[in-house]
Amino acid sequence: MSISRHAGNISGDKVVSPESMTGTILSMGMVPFFENPIPGWSIEEMTPSQYWFDAPDGEIVNTPWDWKIYCVQSGEIAYGKFLWGGKAAFATVEWYRELRNWRLSLDKYKPDAAGQKILDYIEEHGSIGIKEVRALLGIKKGQADAQMTRLQMGCRVVTGDIIRVYRGADLHYNGWQQSSFCKPEDLFGAPIVFPGFKGASVPESAGLEVSHSPEESYRRLSEKVLSLYPSATEKQISKLLG
Repeated sequence: MSISRHAGNISGDKVVSPESMTGTILSMGMVPFFENPIPGWSIEEMTPSQYWFDAPDGEIVNTPWDWKIYCVQSGEIAYGKFLWGGKAAFATVEWYRELRNWRLSLDKYKPDAAGQKILDYIEEHGSIGIKEVRALLGIKKGQADAQMTRLQMGCRVVTGDIIRVYRGADLHYNGWQQSSFCKPEDLFGAPIVFPGFKGASVPESAGLEVSHSPEESYRRLSEKVLSLYPSATEKQISKLLG
């Protein structure tokens, strides 16, 4: 695969550690994981080539493929297949809530019978993995992945956690991971405030609910993309957010 790295790096940042990757996402608000039609706007293009597949010290944990675990577990970043028609991406809670408000209004992402069955399972158990999806619906892995991608695009589910898989007699880690999925409102919902709570007030940014229309969310998202990439076309933005 030929990658033209840093040709259009919008932020000028270099992703060389889990901290710099998390910081870049928090700074930009929304970042696709892989190269896409908007040049420079991806973790892939912001990562020096020696870190993308083979870290300088030879450790698999020194690549963005592993650093995304830290991003997910930070509690500040949504990760999943929710941009560009089902491509992996990161978003801060601030911008994920806008995307969620927009996507929930679209009929094409309303859960079908299989999707609703998955959501009912999550409601009862808290989360679900691909193995559980396959068992629940009696389908193959590719079909299970497609079902979960559609639910992620609809912002009905998001990656809840990613764990490393250790194999062999020596329990070595060679990059294999397992993801679990949950409802975004369970992961990023407003903090519980008990009656009589006298601590600091809950910030307006808490939770996923917004008071404006889905169309307003789309407008805000469009303006955000344009602030990062002024040359983005209406067609690109529609494909990104649609």
